[in-house]
Order: sequence, then C-alpha cells, then structure tokens
Amino acid sequence: MTLRLQLMNSTPIPLEVEGILPEAVCGKSLAAIEQLPIFHGNRQVPLAEFFRVLGSPDSDSMVWEGELTGVHWIGAGMTRGIMRIEGPAGRHVGSRMRGGRIDAAGPVSDWLGAEMLGGVIQAHADAGHMVGAAYRGSARGMTGGTILVSGSAGNEIGHSMRRGLIAIAGDAADLLGFGLLAGTILVYGNCGIRLGAGMRRGTIGVLGPDRPMLLPSFRYGCRCRLEILRIIERLLMRHRFPATSALGEVEVELYHGDLLEGGRGEVLMRAA
Repeated sequence: MTLRLQLMNSTPIPLEVEGILPEAVCGKSLAAIEQLPIFHGNRQVPLAEFFRVLGSPDSDSMVWEGELTGVHWIGAGMTRGIMRIEGPAGRHVGSRMRGGRIDAAGPVSDWLGAEMLGGVIQAHADAGHMVGAAYRGSARGMTGGTILVSGSAGNEIGHSMRRGLIAIAGDAADLLGFGLLAGTILVYGNCGIRLGAGMRRGTIGVLGPDRPMLLPSFRYGCRCRLEILRIIERLLMRHRFPATSALGEVEVELYHGDLLEGGRGEVLMRAA
C-alpha cells in the first residue's frame, strides 16, 4: 500500500522536505515517520506539523498531495522507489536523484532534476528554469537519467549537462543547453535566444515549427536522417511522452558548434 503525505496547513514560509524519501521511510511506523524532521524556514519541525501521514510505508511508493508550490526538495537525493506529486510543486524536485521514478502531475518550479545522476523524472505540466542544470559554481549538471516535461520549460535547460536525456514537449526559453558537456536535449516546440552557447559536445534538437537563430559560432554540417532519433522516440513512447512524431523518418539539418569550444557539439533542426 502507498504512503500518502497530505499538506494540511499552507504557509508563506518555505517548507523543505529533503530526506523524506521512499528508502528513508520504508519499514518505519507511521508514528516514526510523523517525527521525521523537515524545515519551516530556518526552523526544524516534525513532518506531522504540516503533513498528514496516511497509508502504509511497507512499499517503495509515496504520494505527496496538496498545494505544494512552497514545498521544496521533494524527492531530492532519491535512490529507489516511485514517487508521485499530485499538485504543483516547488523548487529542486528530484535534485541529485540517483534512481527510482518521480511523476509530477502539476507544474514544478526551478531546478527540476538539477545535477541528477540517474532515474526518471516525468513532469506532466510545465517546469521552471534550470531543468537538469548545474548549481551555481558546480562544474557539471545532470550526469545521468531521464527528464521528461510534457509542457514548456524556462531558461538554461541542461546547463553544463554531462550525460542523460532531457525531452521538452513544449517550448524552451533562452540559453537552451548552455555549456553542454555531453548528453541529449530534445525540444519539440520552439526555443529562445543563444541556443547551445558554449556547448562542447552533446546533441540539442529543436524540432518545432520555427527555426531558431543560431549563434555565428555554429556551422552547417549536412542534411540527414538519424537512426538515433528513432531509438530515442521508442524510449519516449514507452513513457507515453506526448510529443513523439516519428523523427526517424524526418530529415534534419545538422549544425556543428560551438566553434569557440571546439565545435564538437551538434544542433539538429527540422529540414526546411
């Protein structure tokens, strides 16, 4: 049976629930889970002060319920199990996650899957800025796993990403793939300015109807069909991602860049 955590009291002060994870609560009594520490601003309080704890902790399954916009670090550091968020969520969902799966039914705020190492995060609405990105001062962002966003997302998606897959069904804002080290980012809508700035390797696909303006440090390579897109789309279909479109059959134009960083990165766009 699933463990359910229901937010009882709203507060203008942020709640931080880092450490409330399937692997941390499995096998504990409900009374023990209620006493697990969270932070209300800079004050440590028991989980039960803000959340009603229901169900059974005997499985690796957990559900968060309520208006969770001010609740941060949900699923941060998770290593196993299944977590579902049945409302809007705050910042750092799945940050530094290592394994398991997170499904977010509502919109999520900034830093979704930041510095993620493994597992799957699927956000079924919009996401904020810095999806899969490096924290300020860190050398690397996401280094493994999969992040799927069914809506649109903000600035600096995949900032300094090293490995893994990010797919955005809607639009992306500015600086998509900024400083990309490796890995794959696919955007099925449109994107903002400075696409791929500073990228060293990896692949960025912007597959929407409007062709983005590339920086002058990118050069045209060729027009082709890529088998890897067919493979990725099969993976996305298994997750019921909403934007798959038989890209293995579509011609794309490939550009190399950023030439200021060696020019080994790839940007893909639908062929005109």
